[in-house]
Amino acid sequence: MKRVAFYTLGCKLNFSETSTLKRTFTDHEYEIASFEEEADVYVINTCSVTQDANKDCRKVVRRAQKNNPNAFIAVVGCYAQLEPEEIAAIDGVDLVLGAKEKFNIFELVPSFEKVDHTIIHRSDVNEAVDFHHAFSANDRTRAFLKVQDGCDYKCAFCTIPLARGKSRSPLLQEVVDNAKRVADRGYQEVVITGVNAGDFGKGNNETFFDLMSALDKIEGLNRIRVSSIEPNLLTEEIIHLAAESKRIQPHFHIPLQSGSDEMLKIMRRRYRTDLYQSRVELIKSLMPHACIGVDVITGHPGETTELFQETFNFINSLPVSYLHVFTYSERPNTFALELSPVVDKAQRKARTHRLRRLSAKKRFEFDSNFVGSIRNVLFEEEEKDGFLFGWTDNYVRVTHPYIENLANRIVPVKLEKLNQDKMDGIIAINDLVSA
Repeated sequence: MKRVAFYTLGCKLNFSETSTLKRTFTDHEYEIASFEEEADVYVINTCSVTQDANKDCRKVVRRAQKNNPNAFIAVVGCYAQLEPEEIAAIDGVDLVLGAKEKFNIFELVPSFEKVDHTIIHRSDVNEAVDFHHAFSANDRTRAFLKVQDGCDYKCAFCTIPLARGKSRSPLLQEVVDNAKRVADRGYQEVVITGVNAGDFGKGNNETFFDLMSALDKIEGLNRIRVSSIEPNLLTEEIIHLAAESKRIQPHFHIPLQSGSDEMLKIMRRRYRTDLYQSRVELIKSLMPHACIGVDVITGHPGETTELFQETFNFINSLPVSYLHVFTYSERPNTFALELSPVVDKAQRKARTHRLRRLSAKKRFEFDSNFVGSIRNVLFEEEEKDGFLFGWTDNYVRVTHPYIENLANRIVPVKLEKLNQDKMDGIIAINDLVSA
């Protein structure tokens, strides 16, 4: 039996789509191997949000070649859609598939045999109009469920619409059916993913609120978490639903990108800081224990020292729990390349470090609020140094001495103390309330 190995770069959506590709290969009688093992075929699913992601792709190709110099190497995904010729020039790459083609890999390449040139299959991204269902597993506890693809937004810094095409989603009932399959397979938690998940239902006379309401009624699906949702799509109706639900977790990840209204306009974002603040305040008024994560970009063209300080001050004033900070990098064919002033790369990094220190402070303060409290934790399968790890409903990372059969269970535990050996606010648990 031939063996295939996969490597995924980027977001949870990419991970869900890699799982779909894995199932396609197993349907064609391939054995799935670890990427560090020798395989006949290596499939690399790429991201192109930052320049680093492109560099990472090259590194992963070299790792595949090291594992098996004679293997067939396929590169698919966003980077493949945007820069197919650049990928084809990487030594060892045999196949490049764009956004539309990656799900038809066996129709396009029935025999994975090395040839003396790189095969490229890439359509215009506007032809990527079909929705391909996907869900992936993070061990046996958590599944990432794809509900939407593509994006109609035109943010100044972003290449995603160029890589994935227009916003599209399946019918609500199709997602519900997939969620039921996830629950039937024993997963305790489903994470809703998409390029712009809150845009679900566009053109189908359905909404993201409709979807969350339907998922909330599925028996056996114990936890529902949303990977990310734009603030302008996070309606008050959705927040109230989450507050009343026993399944939707009190955890919101809401992209901000900048805390300056002037910068938000430059970035072509679809909201201003007053709307963002009102969403955060409503969440905390209804769910004081809720965890709120924030995406922010530093060093975007046009970001002066004063405008960056506005962002810092705005985020510092909000009751948010952690930040995902991205240093701006130039991406081809984006509007941001036409903007000025261009921020020096050293200054970009310095701003990133400032916000990451703020994030560590926010995370520590948030986690500290729950020391001594009892919260439900879903424990993961992986054991490390005699400990198991898990997440509370409100996204506090916890650790507990290994107990057999604790993995893939949701149990109430006492959060006893902060782990002083970690700077990321992990909480150590010594007292298990219900074993």
